[in-house]
Amino acid sequence: MSGALTDLTTDEPTGRVGVLATWRGMPRQAKALLAGIFVNKLAGFLQIFLVLFLTSRGFSSGQAGLALGLYGAGAVAGTFVGGSLIDRQSARTATMISMLGSSLLLVSIVYLKNYLLLLVAVVLVSAVSQIYRPAAQSLITELTPPDRLVMVTAIYRLCLNLGTSVAPLLGVALVSVSYNLLFWGEAMAALVYCVIALFFLPRGQRKHVPVAASPGAEDVARAESAQPATVRSTYLDVLRDSKYVLYLLGFLLMHLVYTQYVASLPLAVKAGGVSTWWYGAVITINGAFIVTCEVWTTKFVQNWPLRVAQLFGYGLLAAGYAVYAIDMTPVFLVLGTLLWTLSEIIGAPTIWSYPGMVAPAHLRGRYFGALHSTASLGSTLGPILGILVFEHVGQRVFLWAAVVGVAATVVGRMGMHARIADRVPETALAATAS
Repeated sequence: MSGALTDLTTDEPTGRVGVLATWRGMPRQAKALLAGIFVNKLAGFLQIFLVLFLTSRGFSSGQAGLALGLYGAGAVAGTFVGGSLIDRQSARTATMISMLGSSLLLVSIVYLKNYLLLLVAVVLVSAVSQIYRPAAQSLITELTPPDRLVMVTAIYRLCLNLGTSVAPLLGVALVSVSYNLLFWGEAMAALVYCVIALFFLPRGQRKHVPVAASPGAEDVARAESAQPATVRSTYLDVLRDSKYVLYLLGFLLMHLVYTQYVASLPLAVKAGGVSTWWYGAVITINGAFIVTCEVWTTKFVQNWPLRVAQLFGYGLLAAGYAVYAIDMTPVFLVLGTLLWTLSEIIGAPTIWSYPGMVAPAHLRGRYFGALHSTASLGSTLGPILGILVFEHVGQRVFLWAAVVGVAATVVGRMGMHARIADRVPETALAATAS
């Protein structure tokens, strides 16, 4: 294969290669991609400040809430379209369209006065800005040897989480000057990522052999490589992979549970008479542990069988929310948060990288597009469902969340292809390097 892959040989034991060794071995294109993602997330202000912006313009809280809900719907559509665009064009083209389009749409929001036009702009900017998500993961898969994909996905998530953690603080500083500066700042960050994509991301597509090696997978990959780049495909081809459809269902159920930390949890804290300081404290604990521990932990988890990582990732999430059901006191708040934070640290890099291990090369974009659309759908529906259930059963909402979490664990496990899920994602590298 071409220079997309770099020698990652180290003196460390197999499966224990750390973040620095992985970073040194990554190709320049992958490093540029991660830099662009960090810059873009560092200026990810719109969703955070949308409600405040609209109410400052004289719109009601209900109108602002509707706009925020439509933003979530736009994200579902954007990642769905993005997966198709990647397979038809390339991850580089999809990223450039996403960043250039979102930068123009972001600026338009500042100058639109009509509420309906603002809603249209919000939906469009949400959709267009999310096209890059499946493009980024598809390109990471193309540029990364299979035995390093979990670790590189952890680094990718670190860039996302670092940017997301700093963005609110940077946004507050910009808002203190004006909302115009806020939106222009996010638009400029998107343009920076667009320029990075233009000059550094590879043209065309590379076709790694999936790690989920069924007999003759190498022959299939060679046949794909011999075909024209434009292979006719649709999302119906993804749906024909019944195992992956189950994986998506488990992923959706998991997201419905995961999002309760921003929906039913703060309501339960307030109803339990606990200071909201504790809610802020546990959310801070979650963010701090994810940023500081996930990549380091992945040094060990990347050598686990994939189903084991998925089991811990989903199972600990269910356990964390079950602890919330015991009592809304600080000790259970902290313990429950630590459990579901540990679930994210252990499971997320494997769970998010899995589609790249099983997707046929010509469907890789759609496999990731389906995953990200499912995540966006879960993040949109989760708070709505969680609050509705909380209004009827109160704190017992967390028992229901735990039950759904267990179901997600089982369904997600059933959706993993056995040939890959029972072993570590190792050396299809020899096949891809040939």
